[in-house]
Amino acid sequence: MEGQPIKTRISTALVALPLLVLVIIYSSPNFFNLIVTIVSALALHEFFKMCLPTERFFERNLATVAGALFTGFLCWQPFESDVLIVTGLFMLFAMVYLFRFRDLSTVMAQLGITVIGFLYLPLMLSFLPKLRTLESGVEWVFLVLVLVMVGDSAAYFVGSSIGKTKLYPAISPNKSVEGAVGGLAGSLVAVSIYTLFFLPELGFFSVVLIVFLVGILSQIGDLFESMLKRSCNVKDSGQMIPGHGGLLDRLDSLLFAFPTAYCLTLFLGN
Repeated sequence: MEGQPIKTRISTALVALPLLVLVIIYSSPNFFNLIVTIVSALALHEFFKMCLPTERFFERNLATVAGALFTGFLCWQPFESDVLIVTGLFMLFAMVYLFRFRDLSTVMAQLGITVIGFLYLPLMLSFLPKLRTLESGVEWVFLVLVLVMVGDSAAYFVGSSIGKTKLYPAISPNKSVEGAVGGLAGSLVAVSIYTLFFLPELGFFSVVLIVFLVGILSQIGDLFESMLKRSCNVKDSGQMIPGHGGLLDRLDSLLFAFPTAYCLTLFLGN
């Protein structure tokens, strides 16, 4: 997001953040699940439009609808049912591409992109409502948001100021090792302060573990989406959010962060 005007990004965030806070704190489980499903559908639309060729218009739309329904199922149903839905989706699109293939040299790659879309967005995003329903779930959701947002801002400022060592130039040439470390340091400070007030039962070891795992994996999530965009020859996943590009550009780090945080709650017994 290096090319976006900073004033536009700030003004958009000032409008969106209060709404996000209200939805997380006050919405009912059903309404929250519906919001997650809608977000997943919009992000899936961006993903398939970015990754599948124009002539796959039918497959794009069918995959977006199927993925949105998959997200809703994951949000409202227990994990034990997931494997059945994944199997059904794979069989459905295996048949769609079997009978609608255009070029045998590309059909497997396009089917693979479709399947990845289901795993990347509905499956990963479904951990958000599951995290929220835990005993201290709302606090954990905000912990992840604080960790990722502060880490992203700290990484930007540290990288812009003193970043010299390229982190992964083939994927994201503007990111630096110094920025990545600065992002983790910023997250550690922010999460340490946050947990003192909202999750005091978490000790120092737990905080360090959370920042280390969620912080690193959220940065990997950012790099993964950058890889997708470079592979598809696009700068942003879309233009849905002024100053920020597409919805997927805002979700990339969180898609890896929420499943990691959910697993950590199980490990830490929260």
